[in-house]
Amino acid sequence: MDEDGYSAKDIIVLSGPQGVRKRPAMYIGSTSSAGFNHLLYEVLDNSIDEAIAGFCTRITVTLSEEDGIDVAEVSDNGRGIPVDIIPKVGKSALEVIMTSLHSGAKFNNKIYKVSGGLHGVGLTVVDSLSEYTVVTIRKDGKEYKQTFSRGVPAGELLVIGDTDQTGTTIRFKPDKEIFSVNKFDSIAVEERVHDLAFLNPGLVIELHDTRGGQDNLKHFVSEKGLVDFLEFVRGKKNELTRPITIQKQVSSDVKVEAVFQYVEDYSEEIVSFVNRIKTGEGGAHVTGFHSALTRAITGYIQSNKRNGRNGSASVEGEDTREGLVAIISILMQNPEFEGQTKEKLGNASVKSIVDSTVYSELSTYLEENPGEAAKVLAKVQNAAEARESARRARDLARKKGMFEGSVLSGKLADCTEDDPEKTEIFIVEGDSAAGSSKSGRDRFYQAILPLRGKVLNVEKATDEKIFSNKELHLMVTAFGTGIKESFDANKSRYHKIIFLTDADVDGSHIRTLLLTFFYRYLRPLIDKGYVYIAQPPLYKVSKGKEVHYAYNDDELNQRLKQFDGSATVQRYKGLGEMNPEQLWETTMDPKRRLLKRITIKDAELANSIFSVLMGLDVVQRRKFLEEHSKDVNFLDV
Repeated sequence: MDEDGYSAKDIIVLSGPQGVRKRPAMYIGSTSSAGFNHLLYEVLDNSIDEAIAGFCTRITVTLSEEDGIDVAEVSDNGRGIPVDIIPKVGKSALEVIMTSLHSGAKFNNKIYKVSGGLHGVGLTVVDSLSEYTVVTIRKDGKEYKQTFSRGVPAGELLVIGDTDQTGTTIRFKPDKEIFSVNKFDSIAVEERVHDLAFLNPGLVIELHDTRGGQDNLKHFVSEKGLVDFLEFVRGKKNELTRPITIQKQVSSDVKVEAVFQYVEDYSEEIVSFVNRIKTGEGGAHVTGFHSALTRAITGYIQSNKRNGRNGSASVEGEDTREGLVAIISILMQNPEFEGQTKEKLGNASVKSIVDSTVYSELSTYLEENPGEAAKVLAKVQNAAEARESARRARDLARKKGMFEGSVLSGKLADCTEDDPEKTEIFIVEGDSAAGSSKSGRDRFYQAILPLRGKVLNVEKATDEKIFSNKELHLMVTAFGTGIKESFDANKSRYHKIIFLTDADVDGSHIRTLLLTFFYRYLRPLIDKGYVYIAQPPLYKVSKGKEVHYAYNDDELNQRLKQFDGSATVQRYKGLGEMNPEQLWETTMDPKRRLLKRITIKDAELANSIFSVLMGLDVVQRRKFLEEHSKDVNFLDV
């Protein structure tokens, strides 16, 4: 017997649903909001696979609520999940699919030439992590129904009637024993459904949200597919070139679709998919697209130089992507995603396939459309010149120790703790508020960085201006992350970066400027959940020695009712009006403060709004403000 007591009896084998419930994050990424949503996406993706195969034209998604937790239902008019018996196991195909990992029709590429599902675990995982799952199937003139609970059948497969329709309806209730949340994220779900409508031209998707007692119905369908998608992602940005469309069936295994164009902007916006699954982290197909874009454009420049026409050979890959908006969609057999949540494509062979396809098609396009090619070259060459200018400014900044190194600005009142997970930094508007926050903070873990005036609007600034801006230097140096090619979010010295600005129009403007900079240059800090907005109170309500704070008008009215309207009300016009003790107890004390974490739930929409509000087009900005002025609930004057 083993002396340390470790023997065969200590080995536990968890099979099927048991394993999924024991380690749910292995299959859905997390048990928070993202994982909760992922259950719905797994069911939805199965209906989409039917659409890709040509058997489904309509999908209905319904969100409802039951006993305090959301319930989802996905219904399609596809072929319907098979219900006949699998001889080897003596169970129906439906039961095997719902209760056995690595089962399904997506392994031999006969039933589904391409599919989002790879590992055969989607519906099994949904079933395993749901309090109940009800599957209704319309197939071969009959309607079938079976209920499952936490990964096992809760009843027999029943024939419940006759029907002349086909399709599958799956209704499930995520298990509150598993998840830390109980709601589907409406914005994220709508984004997913909207994307799928663009990616499947002609497919009708209806989204019913009946939570709250009303049926909020949204109808999604796209006729032009990726061209419509590009227009949506581009938003209000001014077009520089016409959309370039590539659609090619490379082989029986791979189809490459892409649509892209250049706009009057400095950033790159690429949205990528594999088998209609969004690959938020890109992967081999995006790398291949980048490579093809660089080769085609630099090749065209070299050809023009040899022919005696204007051109520049000092162009790098990043120059060809400045102001680029692109949608890339790949259909392929046997995709290898990195992780069950399918954020990144790993198939190395796809890189060369996309590279050669896009290179060939784009090279031909540039030769056949010299007017459009000239616009592309002008944009790319301007980017190259700006990059060189920015590099010189950046080198100068580095020589002065402005961006990197261990020397921090004297304006930064740093904390003594050096564990990033325990530290936080307040970006504070104005010297007066900075003085109060420095005096009122907990010096052990809270750092203060004051900003003088409004920071640079990076939406309409070149890299050269950004690298020479002192306020942005102060922030980047304090964070320790570097910027552009040297940026590393893992080097952040603080895991809470908190904007602390006045609750007025100027404060809102400063927050917008800061968010624009973070969105364009430090976005991984937002993705990691490091960026917050402090919520200082608007009012101080006092009567005698009793003092309360109100963060909005409703709270103010409640306090006034409490004091029968006889209290004294002070309206805070700025943070500088608070003494250190008041600022601590209302805005900085973790036990009592209100913080709003900044997340990017709808990146395309956020991108569009940033471009309109902070971009170069004054007419578009004025139009937006006029159209949405009625939505303003409070305006400080």
